[in-house]
Amino acid sequence: MNEANGAKEVPYYLPLADEVEIFSSAYEQRLPVLLKGPTGCGKTRFVEYMAHRLFQGEESTPERRAVSEPLQTVACHEDLSATDLVGRFLLQGDETVWQDGPLSRSVKEGAICYLDEIVEARKDSTVLIHSLTDHRRILPVEKQGIILDAHPNFLLVISYNPGYQNVLKDLKPSTRQRFIAIDFDYPGEEQEASIIAHESGVSDEQALDLARLGSRVRNLKHHGFDEGVSTRLLVYAGQLMCKGVAPLRAAEVAVSKAVTDDEEVQRAISELVATIFVV
Repeated sequence: MNEANGAKEVPYYLPLADEVEIFSSAYEQRLPVLLKGPTGCGKTRFVEYMAHRLFQGEESTPERRAVSEPLQTVACHEDLSATDLVGRFLLQGDETVWQDGPLSRSVKEGAICYLDEIVEARKDSTVLIHSLTDHRRILPVEKQGIILDAHPNFLLVISYNPGYQNVLKDLKPSTRQRFIAIDFDYPGEEQEASIIAHESGVSDEQALDLARLGSRVRNLKHHGFDEGVSTRLLVYAGQLMCKGVAPLRAAEVAVSKAVTDDEEVQRAISELVATIFVV
C-alpha cells in the first residue's frame, strides 16, 4: 500500500479531452469518480494534478488549502483488506492505540482518497466503500463501533484497467454504478511526444521518435500481448537516452524487454525500433 501526499509543485499533466472539466464538476457535486484506462496512460498523474488544482491551485479554497494531505493514494492488491483502509489497533508499549487507515484519514480531513486498481483488492474492501458513494457518505468503523460522517470536502476516486479484467476480477455492477466514469487512453503521437519531452528531457525530435514507436507497438495488439507499451515506459527510454544510452539499447530495455517475455513479439518490436532509430 502506498500513501501519497499532495505535491506542493504543480504535477505536470497534459489534458487530452474534457477530463479536467468533468472531474472539477464531479468534485463540486461530490460525485464519486471511476477512471478507466490501460496501464501507464496517466490516470494516477491526473488524480495528482486534480488534487493540486482543487486543494492548492486555481480552484482551491482557504479551507481546502489547510488540508495537509489532500491526496491519499492506495495501490490495491489481492491482500488489501478493509482493515488496511479503515485502520487497526496497535500495541505501543503497554497501551493499545488506534491508527487510522488512509480511507479514514481522508474521510475525517476532507481529502481525496484514490484507490488504484480497485479490482485487485479483497471483496470486503469493495463493499466497504459503498456507503461513501451515495447520499449517506458514511464510513462504518466496526472495530471502534463508530460511524464516520464524511467531511464535506471528501471525494472517493477509484481506477481500474478494463484490459486486465476477467470473470474472477471485474468491477461488479453494484459497485461501478455508484461512480461516474472517465475514460483514458494513450495520447496521440504529438501529445505523447510533448509528454515524453517534458518528463524525460530528450529533444523534441527524439521524443517524437519514441511516440511513434509507442504508436506502432500498440498496433501489434493481439499479437502476443494485450496493451502495447505505456507512456511511462517511453519516458523511461527517454531518460536512459538522456544519460547517454544509445536509442536502440534504451528502447530494447525499456520497451521490448519490458512489455513481454515472448521472444517472437520482442523480435517484432526490435524490428520496429530499428526502422525508427536508424544507426
